[in-house]
Amino acid sequence: IKVDHFGFNIDRTFKQRYLIADNYWKEDGGSVLFYTGNEGDIIWFCNNTGFMWDIAEEMKAMLVFAEHRYYGESLPFGADSFSDSRHLNFLTTEQALADFAKLIKYLKRTIPGARNQPVIALGGSYGGMLAAWFRMKYPHLVVGALASSAPIWQFNDLVPCDVFMKIVTTDFSQSGPNCSESIRRSWDAINRLAKKGPGLRWLSEALHLCTPLTKLQDVQHLKDWIAETWVNLAMVDYPYESNFLQPLPAWPVKVVCQYFKYSNVPDTLLLRNIFQALNVYYNYSGQAKCLNVSETATSSLGVQGWSYQACTEMVMPTCSDGVDDMFEPHSWNMKEYSDDCFKQWGVRPRPSWIPTMYGGKNISSHTNIIFSNGELDPWSGGGVTKDITDTLLAIVIPNGAHHLDLRASNALDPVSVQLTRSLEVKYMKQWVTDFYVRLRKMN
Repeated sequence: IKVDHFGFNIDRTFKQRYLIADNYWKEDGGSVLFYTGNEGDIIWFCNNTGFMWDIAEEMKAMLVFAEHRYYGESLPFGADSFSDSRHLNFLTTEQALADFAKLIKYLKRTIPGARNQPVIALGGSYGGMLAAWFRMKYPHLVVGALASSAPIWQFNDLVPCDVFMKIVTTDFSQSGPNCSESIRRSWDAINRLAKKGPGLRWLSEALHLCTPLTKLQDVQHLKDWIAETWVNLAMVDYPYESNFLQPLPAWPVKVVCQYFKYSNVPDTLLLRNIFQALNVYYNYSGQAKCLNVSETATSSLGVQGWSYQACTEMVMPTCSDGVDDMFEPHSWNMKEYSDDCFKQWGVRPRPSWIPTMYGGKNISSHTNIIFSNGELDPWSGGGVTKDITDTLLAIVIPNGAHHLDLRASNALDPVSVQLTRSLEVKYMKQWVTDFYVRLRKMN
Protein backbone atom coordinates (compact mmCIF):
# COMPACT_ATOMS: atom_id res chain seq x y z
CA ILE A 1 0.00 0.00 0.00
CA LYS A 2 1.29 3.53 -0.67
CA VAL A 3 3.17 5.24 2.16
CA ASP A 4 1.73 8.59 1.01
CA HIS A 5 -1.73 8.67 -0.55
CA PHE A 6 -1.89 12.44 -0.90
CA GLY A 7 1.40 13.53 -2.44
CA PHE A 8 2.95 12.41 -5.71
CA ASN A 9 6.57 12.66 -4.71
CA ILE A 10 7.09 9.44 -2.72
CA ASP A 11 6.39 6.20 -4.53
CA ARG A 12 7.33 4.03 -1.61
CA THR A 13 4.95 1.23 -0.57
CA PHE A 14 4.69 -1.01 2.49
CA LYS A 15 2.90 -4.19 3.51
CA GLN A 16 -0.28 -3.67 5.49
CA ARG A 17 -1.38 -6.64 7.56
CA TYR A 18 -5.03 -7.70 7.65
CA LEU A 19 -6.91 -10.74 8.91
CA ILE A 20 -9.87 -12.38 7.19
CA ALA A 21 -12.40 -14.94 8.46
CA ASP A 22 -15.04 -16.18 6.02
CA ASN A 23 -16.45 -19.28 7.77
CA TYR A 24 -19.99 -17.85 7.76
CA TRP A 25 -19.72 -15.61 4.74
CA LYS A 26 -22.41 -16.05 2.10
CA GLU A 27 -22.03 -14.67 -1.38
CA ASP A 28 -25.80 -14.47 -1.58
CA GLY A 29 -27.08 -11.59 0.55
CA GLY A 30 -23.97 -11.49 2.71
CA SER A 31 -21.98 -8.59 4.09
CA VAL A 32 -18.44 -7.58 5.01
CA LEU A 33 -17.74 -6.44 8.59
CA PHE A 34 -14.60 -4.34 8.45
CA TYR A 35 -12.73 -3.56 11.68
CA THR A 36 -10.89 -0.26 11.40
CA GLY A 37 -7.73 -1.14 13.33
CA ASN A 38 -6.44 1.19 16.01
CA GLU A 39 -3.24 1.87 17.96
CA GLY A 40 -1.90 -1.64 18.38
CA ASP A 41 -1.33 -5.14 17.10
CA ILE A 42 -4.33 -6.21 15.02
CA ILE A 43 -4.31 -9.79 16.36
CA TRP A 44 -4.86 -8.42 19.85
CA PHE A 45 -7.85 -6.31 18.70
CA CYS A 46 -9.20 -9.27 16.75
CA ASN A 47 -9.09 -11.39 19.92
CA ASN A 48 -10.83 -8.65 21.93
CA THR A 49 -13.66 -8.02 19.46
CA GLY A 50 -15.75 -11.13 20.06
CA PHE A 51 -18.95 -9.30 19.06
CA MET A 52 -17.99 -9.53 15.38
CA TRP A 53 -17.40 -13.27 15.68
CA ASP A 54 -20.66 -13.71 17.59
CA ILE A 55 -22.75 -12.06 14.84
CA ALA A 56 -20.87 -13.35 11.77
CA GLU A 57 -23.36 -16.14 11.09
CA GLU A 58 -26.43 -13.95 11.54
CA MET A 59 -24.94 -11.28 9.25
CA LYS A 60 -23.64 -13.90 6.73
CA ALA A 61 -20.50 -11.87 7.12
CA MET A 62 -16.92 -11.98 6.06
CA LEU A 63 -14.82 -10.50 8.88
CA VAL A 64 -11.89 -8.29 8.00
CA PHE A 65 -9.52 -6.83 10.61
CA ALA A 66 -7.24 -4.18 9.11
CA GLU A 67 -4.07 -3.19 10.93
CA HIS A 68 -3.40 0.54 11.33
CA ARG A 69 -0.20 1.82 9.73
CA TYR A 70 2.77 2.14 12.12
CA TYR A 71 1.34 -0.48 14.51
CA GLY A 72 1.85 -4.22 14.86
CA GLU A 73 3.66 -5.37 11.74
CA SER A 74 2.41 -2.66 9.37
CA LEU A 75 5.51 -0.47 9.52
CA PRO A 76 5.99 1.84 6.51
CA PHE A 77 9.75 2.16 7.08
CA GLY A 78 10.43 -1.07 8.93
CA ALA A 79 12.72 -0.62 11.93
CA ASP A 80 13.22 3.07 10.99
CA SER A 81 9.51 3.92 11.21
CA PHE A 82 9.91 5.70 14.57
CA SER A 83 13.43 7.03 14.08
CA ASP A 84 12.44 10.69 13.55
CA SER A 85 9.59 13.01 12.60
CA ARG A 86 10.45 12.67 8.90
CA HIS A 87 9.72 8.95 8.97
CA LEU A 88 6.67 9.48 11.19
CA ASN A 89 5.21 12.14 8.90
CA PHE A 90 2.79 9.65 7.34
CA LEU A 91 1.20 8.57 10.61
CA THR A 92 -2.12 10.43 10.37
CA THR A 93 -5.80 9.53 10.54
CA GLU A 94 -6.23 10.63 6.91
CA GLN A 95 -3.52 8.27 5.65
CA ALA A 96 -4.92 5.41 7.78
CA LEU A 97 -8.46 5.92 6.42
CA ALA A 98 -7.04 5.98 2.89
CA ASP A 99 -5.30 2.65 3.63
CA PHE A 100 -8.66 1.16 4.65
CA ALA A 101 -10.29 2.54 1.50
CA LYS A 102 -7.62 1.01 -0.73
CA LEU A 103 -7.86 -2.30 1.14
CA ILE A 104 -11.63 -2.50 0.68
CA LYS A 105 -11.28 -1.78 -3.04
CA TYR A 106 -8.56 -4.42 -3.30
CA LEU A 107 -10.64 -7.08 -1.48
CA LYS A 108 -13.69 -6.34 -3.66
CA ARG A 109 -11.54 -6.70 -6.76
CA THR A 110 -9.80 -9.92 -5.74
CA ILE A 111 -12.36 -11.94 -3.75
CA PRO A 112 -14.93 -13.51 -6.05
CA GLY A 113 -18.43 -12.64 -4.85
CA ALA A 114 -17.39 -9.69 -2.69
CA ARG A 115 -17.73 -7.01 -5.36
CA ASN A 116 -21.41 -6.25 -4.88
CA GLN A 117 -21.59 -6.60 -1.12
CA PRO A 118 -22.23 -3.99 1.54
CA VAL A 119 -19.34 -3.20 3.90
CA ILE A 120 -19.90 -1.98 7.47
CA ALA A 121 -17.08 -0.33 9.45
CA LEU A 122 -16.72 -1.25 13.13
CA GLY A 123 -14.24 -0.08 15.72
CA GLY A 124 -13.77 0.68 19.39
CA SER A 125 -12.07 3.62 21.11
CA TYR A 126 -9.70 5.29 18.62
CA GLY A 127 -10.79 2.56 16.19
CA GLY A 128 -14.38 3.67 16.78
CA MET A 129 -13.44 7.23 15.88
CA LEU A 130 -11.88 5.89 12.69
CA ALA A 131 -15.01 3.85 11.90
CA ALA A 132 -17.21 6.96 12.25
CA TRP A 133 -14.80 9.14 10.27
CA PHE A 134 -14.51 6.45 7.61
CA ARG A 135 -18.28 6.51 7.05
CA MET A 136 -18.13 10.34 6.91
CA LYS A 137 -15.24 10.50 4.43
CA TYR A 138 -15.87 7.37 2.33
CA PRO A 139 -19.67 6.91 2.37
CA HIS A 140 -19.50 5.20 -1.02
CA LEU A 141 -17.34 2.39 0.44
CA VAL A 142 -19.21 1.56 3.67
CA VAL A 143 -22.97 1.57 4.18
CA GLY A 144 -22.66 2.45 7.87
CA ALA A 145 -20.46 2.38 10.94
CA LEU A 146 -20.60 1.14 14.50
CA ALA A 147 -18.42 3.49 16.53
CA SER A 148 -18.10 2.08 20.03
CA SER A 149 -16.63 4.27 22.82
CA ALA A 150 -15.49 6.78 20.21
CA PRO A 151 -14.65 10.15 21.83
CA ILE A 152 -14.91 12.17 18.60
CA TRP A 153 -15.65 15.34 20.62
CA GLN A 154 -12.73 15.14 23.07
CA PHE A 155 -11.05 17.93 21.07
CA ASN A 156 -10.53 21.69 21.35
CA ASP A 157 -13.41 23.11 23.37
CA LEU A 158 -16.09 20.73 22.11
CA VAL A 159 -16.45 19.32 25.64
CA PRO A 160 -15.03 20.64 28.94
CA CYS A 161 -11.60 19.17 29.67
CA ASP A 162 -12.67 18.01 33.15
CA VAL A 163 -15.43 15.57 32.10
CA PHE A 164 -13.00 12.66 31.73
CA MET A 165 -11.62 12.68 35.30
CA LYS A 166 -15.09 13.35 36.73
CA ILE A 167 -16.39 10.10 35.22
CA VAL A 168 -13.41 8.13 36.56
CA THR A 169 -14.17 9.57 40.00
CA THR A 170 -17.88 8.70 39.79
CA ASP A 171 -16.96 5.07 39.00
CA PHE A 172 -14.87 4.87 42.16
CA SER A 173 -17.30 6.73 44.41
CA GLN A 174 -20.13 4.40 43.28
CA SER A 175 -18.02 1.30 43.87
CA GLY A 176 -17.46 1.65 47.59
CA PRO A 177 -17.84 4.03 50.56
CA ASN A 178 -14.87 6.40 51.05
CA CYS A 179 -13.24 5.03 47.90
CA SER A 180 -12.76 8.19 45.87
CA GLU A 181 -12.18 10.24 49.05
CA SER A 182 -9.32 7.95 50.09
CA ILE A 183 -7.70 8.25 46.67
CA ARG A 184 -8.14 12.03 46.76
CA ARG A 185 -6.39 12.11 50.17
CA SER A 186 -3.55 9.87 49.02
CA TRP A 187 -1.80 12.54 46.91
CA ASP A 188 -1.07 14.77 49.91
CA ALA A 189 -0.19 11.72 51.97
CA ILE A 190 2.45 10.79 49.37
CA ASN A 191 3.77 14.37 49.39
CA ARG A 192 4.00 14.44 53.18
CA LEU A 193 5.77 11.08 53.38
CA ALA A 194 8.17 11.96 50.57
CA LYS A 195 9.37 15.05 52.43
CA LYS A 196 10.29 13.15 55.60
CA GLY A 197 13.89 11.93 56.00
CA PRO A 198 13.66 8.26 54.96
CA GLY A 199 10.31 8.91 53.20
CA LEU A 200 11.38 8.01 49.66
CA ARG A 201 12.84 4.72 50.82
CA TRP A 202 9.73 3.98 52.87
CA LEU A 203 7.45 4.69 49.88
CA SER A 204 9.60 2.56 47.55
CA GLU A 205 9.37 -0.37 49.97
CA ALA A 206 5.70 0.06 50.91
CA LEU A 207 4.71 0.13 47.23
CA HIS A 208 7.20 -2.65 46.29
CA LEU A 209 8.60 -0.53 43.45
CA CYS A 210 11.05 -2.23 41.07
CA THR A 211 13.08 0.97 40.88
CA PRO A 212 13.37 2.87 44.19
CA LEU A 213 12.52 6.57 44.31
CA THR A 214 15.72 8.57 44.72
CA LYS A 215 14.75 12.24 44.26
CA LEU A 216 11.66 14.37 44.75
CA GLN A 217 11.06 14.55 40.95
CA ASP A 218 10.44 10.79 41.01
CA VAL A 219 7.44 11.42 43.25
CA GLN A 220 5.50 13.28 40.52
CA HIS A 221 6.18 10.42 38.12
CA LEU A 222 4.92 7.97 40.77
CA LYS A 223 1.70 9.96 41.25
CA ASP A 224 1.12 10.18 37.50
CA TRP A 225 1.55 6.41 37.23
CA ILE A 226 -0.91 5.77 40.07
CA ALA A 227 -3.43 8.19 38.52
CA GLU A 228 -3.15 6.47 35.15
CA THR A 229 -3.79 3.14 36.88
CA TRP A 230 -7.11 4.40 38.31
CA VAL A 231 -8.07 5.69 34.85
CA ASN A 232 -7.31 2.32 33.24
CA LEU A 233 -9.30 0.49 35.92
CA ALA A 234 -12.33 2.67 35.18
CA MET A 235 -11.97 1.97 31.46
CA VAL A 236 -11.87 -1.81 31.87
CA ASP A 237 -14.37 -2.14 34.71
CA TYR A 238 -15.93 -5.21 33.10
CA PRO A 239 -18.48 -7.49 34.81
CA TYR A 240 -16.28 -10.58 34.45
CA GLU A 241 -12.59 -11.52 34.60
CA SER A 242 -10.77 -10.06 31.64
CA ASN A 243 -7.34 -9.64 30.14
CA PHE A 244 -7.58 -6.51 28.03
CA LEU A 245 -5.00 -4.10 29.48
CA GLN A 246 -3.97 -6.50 32.26
CA PRO A 247 -5.35 -9.75 33.75
CA LEU A 248 -8.11 -8.48 36.06
CA PRO A 249 -10.93 -9.75 38.29
CA ALA A 250 -14.62 -9.10 37.59
CA TRP A 251 -15.70 -5.52 38.46
CA PRO A 252 -12.09 -4.58 39.32
CA VAL A 253 -13.01 -1.11 40.63
CA LYS A 254 -15.22 -2.70 43.30
CA VAL A 255 -12.33 -5.00 44.24
CA VAL A 256 -9.98 -2.01 44.50
CA CYS A 257 -12.46 -0.05 46.61
CA GLN A 258 -12.53 -2.78 49.27
CA TYR A 259 -9.14 -1.46 50.41
CA PHE A 260 -10.51 2.04 51.01
CA LYS A 261 -13.49 1.38 53.27
CA TYR A 262 -12.26 3.50 56.17
CA SER A 263 -11.80 7.24 56.03
CA ASN A 264 -9.15 9.23 57.89
CA VAL A 265 -6.60 6.45 58.30
CA PRO A 266 -2.97 7.51 58.96
CA ASP A 267 -0.82 8.26 55.87
CA THR A 268 1.26 5.11 56.22
CA LEU A 269 -1.80 2.86 56.39
CA LEU A 270 -3.42 4.71 53.48
CA LEU A 271 -0.35 3.98 51.35
CA ARG A 272 -0.29 0.34 52.31
CA ASN A 273 -3.91 0.25 51.12
CA ILE A 274 -2.90 2.01 47.90
CA PHE A 275 -0.34 -0.77 47.37
CA GLN A 276 -3.03 -3.46 47.86
CA ALA A 277 -5.28 -1.63 45.40
CA LEU A 278 -2.51 -1.24 42.78
CA ASN A 279 -1.82 -4.93 43.19
CA VAL A 280 -5.32 -5.74 41.93
CA TYR A 281 -4.32 -4.16 38.60
CA TYR A 282 -0.65 -5.13 38.35
CA ASN A 283 -0.57 -8.48 40.11
CA TYR A 284 -3.93 -10.22 39.84
CA SER A 285 -2.12 -13.30 38.55
CA GLY A 286 0.24 -13.21 41.55
CA GLN A 287 3.34 -13.39 39.34
CA ALA A 288 4.74 -9.88 39.88
CA LYS A 289 7.75 -9.56 42.19
CA CYS A 290 7.60 -5.76 42.21
CA LEU A 291 5.65 -2.91 40.59
CA ASN A 292 7.14 -1.20 37.55
CA VAL A 293 6.22 2.49 37.39
CA SER A 294 7.09 2.75 33.71
CA GLU A 295 4.38 0.34 32.58
CA THR A 296 0.61 0.61 32.81
CA ALA A 297 -0.79 -1.48 29.94
CA THR A 298 -0.16 -4.44 27.68
CA SER A 299 2.73 -4.27 25.19
CA SER A 300 0.24 -4.98 22.37
CA LEU A 301 -0.62 -1.26 22.42
CA GLY A 302 1.74 0.85 20.31
CA VAL A 303 2.76 3.43 22.89
CA GLN A 304 5.37 5.10 20.65
CA GLY A 305 3.05 5.62 17.70
CA TRP A 306 0.25 6.91 19.90
CA SER A 307 2.57 9.35 21.65
CA TYR A 308 3.40 10.85 18.23
CA GLN A 309 -0.27 10.96 17.18
CA ALA A 310 -1.17 12.71 20.44
CA CYS A 311 1.53 15.27 19.61
CA THR A 312 0.18 16.02 16.12
CA GLU A 313 -3.53 15.48 15.40
CA MET A 314 -4.94 13.57 18.37
CA VAL A 315 -4.81 16.34 20.97
CA MET A 316 -7.47 15.39 23.53
CA PRO A 317 -7.40 17.84 26.46
CA THR A 318 -8.05 16.54 29.98
CA CYS A 319 -7.79 18.43 33.27
CA SER A 320 -8.73 18.00 36.91
CA ASP A 321 -9.48 20.30 39.85
CA GLY A 322 -9.24 17.96 42.85
CA VAL A 323 -12.70 19.07 44.02
CA ASP A 324 -15.16 17.52 41.56
CA ASP A 325 -12.71 14.69 40.95
CA MET A 326 -10.28 12.60 43.01
CA PHE A 327 -7.09 13.71 41.25
CA GLU A 328 -4.54 16.41 41.95
CA PRO A 329 -5.49 19.74 40.39
CA HIS A 330 -4.01 19.92 36.91
CA SER A 331 -5.05 22.52 34.38
CA TRP A 332 -4.78 22.01 30.63
CA ASN A 333 -1.75 23.94 29.41
CA MET A 334 -1.41 23.93 25.62
CA LYS A 335 1.96 25.66 25.61
CA GLU A 336 3.50 23.17 28.03
CA TYR A 337 1.96 20.29 26.03
CA SER A 338 3.31 21.66 22.77
CA ASP A 339 6.80 22.17 24.23
CA ASP A 340 6.85 18.58 25.53
CA CYS A 341 5.89 17.34 22.06
CA PHE A 342 8.58 19.42 20.44
CA LYS A 343 11.15 18.05 22.89
CA GLN A 344 10.08 14.48 22.26
CA TRP A 345 9.32 14.37 18.53
CA GLY A 346 10.41 17.69 17.04
CA VAL A 347 6.80 18.48 16.05
CA ARG A 348 4.11 20.78 17.39
CA PRO A 349 0.44 19.74 17.72
CA ARG A 350 -2.44 21.18 15.68
CA PRO A 351 -5.29 21.02 18.19
CA SER A 352 -8.01 22.37 15.91
CA TRP A 353 -7.25 20.22 12.86
CA ILE A 354 -9.43 17.20 13.75
CA PRO A 355 -12.63 19.30 14.16
CA THR A 356 -11.76 21.07 10.89
CA MET A 357 -11.25 17.77 9.10
CA TYR A 358 -14.16 15.79 10.55
CA GLY A 359 -16.71 18.45 11.43
CA GLY A 360 -16.60 18.71 15.22
CA LYS A 361 -20.22 18.83 16.36
CA ASN A 362 -21.57 19.70 12.91
CA ILE A 363 -22.00 16.19 11.58
CA SER A 364 -25.75 16.04 10.94
CA SER A 365 -25.24 15.81 7.17
CA HIS A 366 -23.93 12.24 7.62
CA THR A 367 -26.02 9.08 8.00
CA ASN A 368 -25.89 5.52 9.35
CA ILE A 369 -23.52 5.80 12.29
CA ILE A 370 -24.21 4.20 15.66
CA PHE A 371 -22.33 5.78 18.57
CA SER A 372 -22.34 3.50 21.62
CA ASN A 373 -20.90 4.52 24.97
CA GLY A 374 -20.73 2.87 28.38
CA GLU A 375 -21.66 5.06 31.34
CA LEU A 376 -18.64 3.80 33.30
CA ASP A 377 -16.24 4.70 30.51
CA PRO A 378 -14.39 7.98 31.08
CA TRP A 379 -14.14 8.45 27.31
CA SER A 380 -17.94 8.66 27.07
CA GLY A 381 -17.59 12.31 28.15
CA GLY A 382 -16.16 13.09 24.70
CA GLY A 383 -18.57 10.77 22.90
CA VAL A 384 -21.93 11.22 21.17
CA THR A 385 -24.49 10.26 23.82
CA LYS A 386 -27.68 11.72 22.30
CA ASP A 387 -29.21 10.99 18.89
CA ILE A 388 -28.29 13.65 16.35
CA THR A 389 -30.69 12.55 13.60
CA ASP A 390 -32.71 9.40 13.07
CA THR A 391 -29.72 7.76 11.39
CA LEU A 392 -26.96 9.19 13.62
CA LEU A 393 -27.81 7.21 16.71
CA ALA A 394 -26.50 7.20 20.24
CA ILE A 395 -26.77 4.21 22.57
CA VAL A 396 -25.74 4.64 26.20
CA ILE A 397 -24.95 1.47 28.17
CA PRO A 398 -25.51 1.69 31.95
CA ASN A 399 -22.90 -0.45 33.77
CA GLY A 400 -20.85 -0.58 30.57
CA ALA A 401 -17.12 0.18 30.53
CA HIS A 402 -14.88 0.86 27.50
CA HIS A 403 -16.41 -0.71 24.34
CA LEU A 404 -18.01 -3.53 26.35
CA ASP A 405 -20.47 -4.06 23.49
CA LEU A 406 -17.65 -5.10 21.12
CA ARG A 407 -16.44 -7.80 23.49
CA ALA A 408 -17.65 -11.38 23.21
CA SER A 409 -21.00 -12.19 24.74
CA ASN A 410 -20.62 -13.44 28.31
CA ALA A 411 -22.99 -15.04 30.82
CA LEU A 412 -22.16 -12.22 33.26
CA ASP A 413 -23.03 -9.41 30.82
CA PRO A 414 -25.52 -6.87 32.19
CA VAL A 415 -28.87 -6.83 30.36
CA SER A 416 -28.06 -3.32 29.13
CA VAL A 417 -25.24 -4.57 26.91
CA GLN A 418 -27.25 -7.53 25.60
CA LEU A 419 -29.98 -5.09 24.51
CA THR A 420 -27.38 -2.77 22.99
CA ARG A 421 -25.91 -5.55 20.86
CA SER A 422 -29.28 -6.68 19.56
CA LEU A 423 -30.11 -3.08 18.66
CA GLU A 424 -26.79 -2.70 16.84
CA VAL A 425 -27.44 -5.87 14.84
CA LYS A 426 -30.95 -4.67 14.01
CA TYR A 427 -29.60 -1.41 12.52
CA MET A 428 -26.78 -3.15 10.67
CA LYS A 429 -29.19 -5.64 9.11
CA GLN A 430 -31.33 -2.71 7.99
CA TRP A 431 -28.32 -1.09 6.28
CA VAL A 432 -27.60 -4.37 4.49
CA THR A 433 -31.24 -4.74 3.38
CA ASP A 434 -31.33 -1.14 2.12
CA PHE A 435 -28.12 -1.72 0.19
CA TYR A 436 -29.53 -4.76 -1.65
CA VAL A 437 -32.80 -2.95 -2.38
CA ARG A 438 -30.85 -0.10 -3.99
CA LEU A 439 -28.66 -2.54 -5.89
CA ARG A 440 -31.70 -4.28 -7.39
CA LYS A 441 -33.22 -0.95 -8.43
CA MET A 442 -30.00 0.06 -10.16
CA ASN A 443 -29.87 -3.22 -12.08
